[in-house]
Amino acid sequence: MMRQNPLTRVPLILLLSGVASAAMFVPALHALAQEQHTVSRSFGYSGALGLVLTGLIALAMGGNARREASDLDNLRSLCLAFIGLPLFMAIPFYEGLRTTSFLNAYFEMVSSFTTTGATLFEKPGRLVDSLHLWRGMVGWMGGLLMWIAASAILAPLNLGGFEVTATAEPGQAGAVQGRFERAGSGRRVAQVTSALAPLYIGLTGMLWLFLAIGGDRPLVALIHAMSTMATSGISPIGGVERAGSGVGGEVVIFCFMMFGLSRLTFSSDTVTSARPGLHNDPEFRLGMLIVLGVPLLLFSRHWIAAVGADQIEDVPSALSALWGGMFSVLSFLSTTGFESAHWDAARHWSGLGTPGLILMGVALIGGGVATTAGGVKLLRVYALYLNGQREMERLVHPSSVGRAGARSRRMRRQGAFVAWIFFMLFAMSLALVTVVLAAFGVEFEQAIILAIASLSTTGPLTQIAGEMPIALNLMAPGAKLVVCAAMVLGRLETLAIIALVSPSLWRD
Repeated sequence: MMRQNPLTRVPLILLLSGVASAAMFVPALHALAQEQHTVSRSFGYSGALGLVLTGLIALAMGGNARREASDLDNLRSLCLAFIGLPLFMAIPFYEGLRTTSFLNAYFEMVSSFTTTGATLFEKPGRLVDSLHLWRGMVGWMGGLLMWIAASAILAPLNLGGFEVTATAEPGQAGAVQGRFERAGSGRRVAQVTSALAPLYIGLTGMLWLFLAIGGDRPLVALIHAMSTMATSGISPIGGVERAGSGVGGEVVIFCFMMFGLSRLTFSSDTVTSARPGLHNDPEFRLGMLIVLGVPLLLFSRHWIAAVGADQIEDVPSALSALWGGMFSVLSFLSTTGFESAHWDAARHWSGLGTPGLILMGVALIGGGVATTAGGVKLLRVYALYLNGQREMERLVHPSSVGRAGARSRRMRRQGAFVAWIFFMLFAMSLALVTVVLAAFGVEFEQAIILAIASLSTTGPLTQIAGEMPIALNLMAPGAKLVVCAAMVLGRLETLAIIALVSPSLWRD
């Protein structure tokens, strides 16, 4: 009999706490090298204390752990991690900065850990490089956690977008059982981590190298690389448009942001594995249709008017406007939130007064299932599209039989119904967060932007979606807590929260 790894019996929340504690030594050493001893001590002491406490708790619980944690236990630990772990992560940030409240530090860590990327510190110079590094690392670890949790926790429970696929339908999951589903919950988490973590780290390292070669400072390149892979949009300089790598860096980031459109870019799907390739993945094709279609519509709007007035612009400015639209649309579709240096050119080219509305729309759609992206997810949108297409076919051929094609068979029979339920829950959450924020004194327009930004985990929307950037640091403490709760809800999704409180699932 194969010996069981004792780590599989340790609660997931303790493992995450230990990883966070060990990660604190990285900014501690960086601050020490920069001779910022106060910041270094805050991270070093917090990391050492965290390792000691988690180690003692793990030892105390290890002898009483007779079984592995179930999928619902891991889901509960995942929820507790996004709520409680930022409290611990905020301690060294608060002690190192010393010019803000602990609530602001907690807001910053929740925003980073949920890969939202909204920041209370609009001026990057207020934070030293070590604190920016910690923000980027927290966002990067949050992205890796969701990558792992999607395959190891959410997929077996048919959550996180997997509820619309054919594997979630009774009678079909057994025939297409994945390579990780036969293992217990704890062993599955370990297997998925060993498979995905090296890939995640390697891709981050490659992007870091490319950006550094392109002209970015090593620290800036590292944080931008981590933010791209985690789709957090965190930047130590206020955005990639201010980076030294220029358009070349944007091109590289553009290629790596495609990992947020489909899980097939780094793994195989249990149903479509018979037809491999991104060209057969509806999520990726729908995402690229949006990335190419929206900028072309904005581009053609000005081009047609210019041709009619015999005032065709020069080709370089036209290409820069087209690139600015493509990069920004992909960035917000993947819920990263980076803005291209040529986005202003795209805005002036299109002539739209409120282009932020377009970015909010693509952020609500979101990226692929089982990626670090947020939003409604492309697979759910595709399920609704298939249902609409099928209903139009039934108008012409009432006796026709559906689910004839391979792409239709990928979706469960009630996939569109489940996707519509999630969409309605998302809309209700959006309305509730907006109303509560308005009750705390936030203007209605800003409340809508904040609700969309938090529920779609696209924090940079708060700075560019409206006519004026939203001063997050001026919000009331209650409003900040509401935004924190909305960011956690947007990261875990409503169906996962319902699963945690459903008595029928706990009885199973």
